[in-house]
Amino acid sequence: MCLLSLPLLLFLQYTRAKAGEVIGGTECKPHSRPYMAYLEIVSSEGYEKDCGGFLIRRNFVLTAAHCAGRSLTVNLGVHNKKMKEDTWQRLKVIKQFLHPNYNSSVLLHDIMLLKLEKKANLTLAVGTLPLPPECNFLTSGRMCRAAGWGRTNVEEPASDTLQEVKLRLMDPQACKHFPNFNHNLQLCVGNPRKRKSVFKGDSGGPLLCAGIAQGIVSYAHRNAKPPVVFTRISHYRPWINKILKAN
Repeated sequence: MCLLSLPLLLFLQYTRAKAGEVIGGTECKPHSRPYMAYLEIVSSEGYEKDCGGFLIRRNFVLTAAHCAGRSLTVNLGVHNKKMKEDTWQRLKVIKQFLHPNYNSSVLLHDIMLLKLEKKANLTLAVGTLPLPPECNFLTSGRMCRAAGWGRTNVEEPASDTLQEVKLRLMDPQACKHFPNFNHNLQLCVGNPRKRKSVFKGDSGGPLLCAGIAQGIVSYAHRNAKPPVVFTRISHYRPWINKILKAN
């Protein structure tokens, strides 16, 4: 196990919202993010919701554990989710692998692998995204990118087209108001002085730093003010590798 030497600070519980919608971003060039997956979910209670995710193998998508449901369908090659194109590939999820230590009440270990019913066809519009090695250390101050479908502001409707936003990696102290933030397991992302963020509805999307998926959108403030919390992928490489090897 790779641990970063920083004490976990506990503070009063802060209201959280499961995250993912891009605020203060711009529309992506169509199909310029071929790894992006749009997830249609039927929850255990029977209602519909959606999330983001990303293709890491032809038959596996990585996303957030809080995106689990009774049934999931993965849509690849999507730019505008309301306008079907020849690029689309629609695949059923046959198995959901939630991290065994996932805690839904505090959103720790918020990571999940989805096995698809068949392998995706790799095209110009559908491709895989590389993951970091275990113990890959990211320094604060780096600029990264997040992408997703959804609201462009707290009260705005969801965006039909894929949006992206540049976000800065922050020092973990910037997330000290989140009482369960753990620097070993999570990334603190987004300058609090900027109105740029990810938010509700499209959780599970990637944080890209130099072309590598370093984080998974997990949770944010209900008012969408940054910083936001991403699951730190490098910590989970042994678990990811174990699942992929066995399947």
